[in-house]
Amino acid sequence: MTKRTAVAEDLHRAALRLLRRLRKADETLEISTARLSALSVLVFVGPQSVGGLARIEQVSQPTMTSLTQGMIRQGLVRSKPDSNDGRVRQLVATAKGKKLLHRGRQKRIEMLSSMLKRLNADELSALARAATLMESMLHEA
Repeated sequence: MTKRTAVAEDLHRAALRLLRRLRKADETLEISTARLSALSVLVFVGPQSVGGLARIEQVSQPTMTSLTQGMIRQGLVRSKPDSNDGRVRQLVATAKGKKLLHRGRQKRIEMLSSMLKRLNADELSALARAATLMESMLHEA
C-alpha cells in the first residue's frame, strides 16, 4: 500500500466518523438528513428545479419530488415559476428554511469546536492546515 493510499483510507474513515458524530446535532432539528441536505443546496447553491436538485443530491426525481413536497408542507421551501420556462418550477428556500439550516450548522460547529478543545496548539494548527489543504484539493477537483 502506498503512503498516498494509506492517507486516503485514514481521511476517508475519519471523515465518515466525523460526519456521523456531527449528524447527532441535527437530531433536534426535526428534519430528515435527506431533507436537510436538499435544503442546504437550495440555501447555498440557489434555487433549483426538482430535476436539478435530484441530480445534485444524486437521487431519482420521484424521490426528490417526495422530499420537496414534505419541505413545502413544513414551510421550509416554496415553489415558484421559472422565469425562463413557465412549465418548470423552481424550488426556493424560505426564511424559515434558511433559519433552520443555519441553526443546524451552528449546532454542528459548536459540537466540533467542543471536540477541538481537547487538542493542544500544535494539533489545532495541524488540523487548520489540513482543512486548508482539503479545501484547496476540493476546489482543484
